Amino acid sequence: MENKAYDQVDAKSMCQAHMYRYVMVQTNDGCCVDGFVEHVDDEHVYLAVPHCPGDWERAFLPYGGYGGFGGGFGYPFYPPRRFYRRAFPLGSLLAISLLPFFL
Repeated sequence: MENKAYDQVDAKSMCQAHMYRYVMVQTNDGCCVDGFVEHVDDEHVYLAVPHCPGDWERAFLPYGGYGGFGGGFGYPFYPPRRFYRRAFPLGSLLAISLLPFFL
């Protein structure tokens, strides 16, 4: 039990060292996610994960693009979210690595 707590403290310090940087996180179940480290608390690390659904959804369509009525259903046009917040338990982190970020 103490070893797991030490691992959690070590993972927290690693995540805090990479705060606001573009990283890739790998979990124990093999999931790899890239994003910006947004927040770290005692139990979780929170990443701002970029959202890239498809090229047609990334286009800016000022009138909704579906019939010209703000999405075709009378709603105003809202651009899609660029980042989604995802939480990962510190105990499940296997690795965190810094990735290059180019504009």
